[in-house]
Amino acid sequence: MKKVLSGLTPAELEAVVAEVGQPRFVAKQLAGWLYNKRIFGFDEMSNISKRVRDVLAERYDIGRCKPVKRRESKDGTVKYLFAVAEGRMVEAVFIPDHDRGTLCVSSQVGCKMGCRFCMTGRQGFEANLSAAEILNQIYSLPEFDRLTNIVFMGQGEPFDNTGEVLRALEVLTADWGLAWSPKRITVSTVGVMKGLQRFLKESRCNLAVSLHFAFGGDRADHMPAQRPYPVEDVVELLKDYFPAENSEAHQRRLSFEYILFEGINDKVHHLDKIVKLLRGLECRVNLIPFHRIPDSPYVGATADKLMRTRNYLTSKGVFATVRASRGEDIEAACGLLNTRLKGEKN
Repeated sequence: MKKVLSGLTPAELEAVVAEVGQPRFVAKQLAGWLYNKRIFGFDEMSNISKRVRDVLAERYDIGRCKPVKRRESKDGTVKYLFAVAEGRMVEAVFIPDHDRGTLCVSSQVGCKMGCRFCMTGRQGFEANLSAAEILNQIYSLPEFDRLTNIVFMGQGEPFDNTGEVLRALEVLTADWGLAWSPKRITVSTVGVMKGLQRFLKESRCNLAVSLHFAFGGDRADHMPAQRPYPVEDVVELLKDYFPAENSEAHQRRLSFEYILFEGINDKVHHLDKIVKLLRGLECRVNLIPFHRIPDSPYVGATADKLMRTRNYLTSKGVFATVRASRGEDIEAACGLLNTRLKGEKN
């Protein structure tokens, strides 16, 4: 199997060109073609000799492929299906909104976390994505030139695949890569501690924590990851990085995701627990409508309840917003991504 170039750093690309007997400056040329010009084949590398391109093509793969399927929602959201290793598939979602374009990318095929209200959780874990496979969702996106933001909120738990996610983030934010501001990228997690700690030390991108239940016992009932990774421990760790009393020092945004379920986590005592749990943090709470999945006991709160919850939290000093629902008709909204059988259907 050929090695993949996408995702390699300049130092690693220098080792590649040295292997084929080329000077170091060729590595810089390679990085330019991979990350600035977003090429799909070695033949496009016009400032590198054909002999060197042929040698590279014999030993390496670019690591880029176009999506195999596209579905567009009535609201303009577009879901793409990408092929990854071993015949598997993964989904990414492009969300246009006036002059803003957000891409929701996946970091795994399936997920180990097993959240009861998530279709990806039902799929179970199949594979980690390589940095190249993560980056391909971005660089091969037909709407690439419209992108303003990237969120790691697709399939998988990013900090269950920390090394490859951090490598992808480096490419996206480094001067030799996409050179994006880290403030344009958000990574979501249920709170996998070891990976979260690495992310906080090695990246300046924004962070979103999937909270959904403020009481530990309730969270464990619906989100099995609460048992090995208690949200209380996550919050204590984050207080060192996002102290409320020193907001000028914050170089990135912290948010907590909260799906509002009718009759389960929407009562006043649940909201008061959120306020108590997050006290001492500079953060916001994103309230998310629940998107119904087959054979699910969960029912989403009404739009009116979402707005009243937002107002209540704000009145208690917790800045809250309601996230608009997008792409539900094509199974592209939060919690609906699932590719268990897609490899057989496409």
